[in-house]
Amino acid sequence: MTSPPQAPAPQPAPAAPPVDQGEKEAQAGPSGGGGGVESGVEEEQSSGCCKVKAPRWIRACMHYRFPASIDPFTNLMYVLWMLMVTLAWNWNLWFIPARWAFPYQTPDNIYYWLLTDYLCDLIYILDITIFQPRLQFVRGGDIVVRGFDVASLVPLELFYFKTGINPLLRLPRLLKINSFFEFNERLEAILTKAFIYRVIRTTTYLLYCLHCNACLYYWGSAYQGIGSTKWVYNGEGNSYIRCYYFAVKTLITIGGLPDPTTLFEIVFQLINYFVGVFAFSIMIGQMRDVVGAATAGQTYYRTCMDNTIKYMSSYHIPKDVQNRVKTWYNYTWQSQGMLDEQELLTQLPDKMRLDIAVDVNYSIVSKVPLFQGCDRQMIFDMLKSLRSVVYLPGDYVCKKGEVGREMYIIKAGEVQVVGGPDGRTVFVTLRAGSVFGEISLLAVGGGNRRTANVIAHGFANLFILDKKDLNEILVHYPESKKLLRKKARLNINGATHEQIKNLEPLTLDALYVLSLMEVTVSTTGRC
Repeated sequence: MTSPPQAPAPQPAPAAPPVDQGEKEAQAGPSGGGGGVESGVEEEQSSGCCKVKAPRWIRACMHYRFPASIDPFTNLMYVLWMLMVTLAWNWNLWFIPARWAFPYQTPDNIYYWLLTDYLCDLIYILDITIFQPRLQFVRGGDIVVRGFDVASLVPLELFYFKTGINPLLRLPRLLKINSFFEFNERLEAILTKAFIYRVIRTTTYLLYCLHCNACLYYWGSAYQGIGSTKWVYNGEGNSYIRCYYFAVKTLITIGGLPDPTTLFEIVFQLINYFVGVFAFSIMIGQMRDVVGAATAGQTYYRTCMDNTIKYMSSYHIPKDVQNRVKTWYNYTWQSQGMLDEQELLTQLPDKMRLDIAVDVNYSIVSKVPLFQGCDRQMIFDMLKSLRSVVYLPGDYVCKKGEVGREMYIIKAGEVQVVGGPDGRTVFVTLRAGSVFGEISLLAVGGGNRRTANVIAHGFANLFILDKKDLNEILVHYPESKKLLRKKARLNINGATHEQIKNLEPLTLDALYVLSLMEVTVSTTGRC
């Protein structure tokens, strides 16, 4: 009995193009016989079963690989992990003094306290052994090593066998305070309104001071004897709430407390008053700084507006002009959140300013037909020189006959080119992405005067490029300079009347072309 003949495996030709994986599998099916097809179907079914049975988060965990290095400034997962470390640190911070002073740790619940303690220790160990060694940052040219982190795991709990379970032996866990401050820095960096978190954190500082004072007061009461005098805690009600109430009245110096009788009570109360005055004043001052920093921009805006109004009132500026100035201040602040964008960016390095300018403005400038074909780096240099200016409805952007020293790019809003005998005829409406003023800026034909009026149709946000800045840029890009001048000449000489009416893309500067063709006013002598 002979087996059926099998076709030999095909050999790839030397000059044949590479075959992709899908074609290889298609070719392998017929050559392998029916068994190969059945096994492939079985594998597909089995893999399909695995995909159905295994949830997505389990598959993600199975394929997850811990990164070799962690950027603490941009990695969101690291911020979430620091939150876990901060929660573990706060557990020790709040409950070590509470368990030491109050009788909340009993033989019945000691195992729950120890389980939570060792869970926090596990978080400490994971942070020190897995996360911290993968942080890559340098301070002052030296690699930062956290000595306090290792010291926070000193196993003083071994003394439990001799002294019993004393929460004070866990005090070294508080040495991991650097993780708490680092978490605050990372969280404030990603929050849009970080001042709200600062206010909450400052309030928590005050609550913790009251918490420690309540613990000391109960300890002092137990030392003197619960209910032994009128000043100590009398043992009624919830011990923590009653002691916390005493701490609030003491540190905030509300008064109405029973007078201390013994020397210990007098010294304790004197220290309470002194600490309360200093702690409360520091907290109030810090809260004022937080709120002041959060409203610094608003305060600057109000100061500038008030000084401007005071100046206009002293010189008896007409009310309609004053109202327009107020409107400009209000709209500029509401739309931009600042009065001058350049003032904010001047503090940054040149490279960072360029990155921000490219992200914010490049999508608008790159679509302008005038700059298409120019050197990309020239456009980047130009972006850093652009100024953003807001015009109110009806404001004149430029007037007919004035010397042109700027070029305008519409960022948002609309402007209208007006003229005619009455000066109100609207020739064209230019929208976002349009450019005007480049002909006088490039001095094509020897003229640099405006040939028509341009007014803002509604609120308009324009980019302005000064002639001086453009000339300084074009010195380094002669080819782009020739291209810009050529486009400007073609714009004047090559645009037809029908193209102007239909607003085809050929009209790169509708303002000047319209004024040349219809208003018949030009500094070059053409009509």
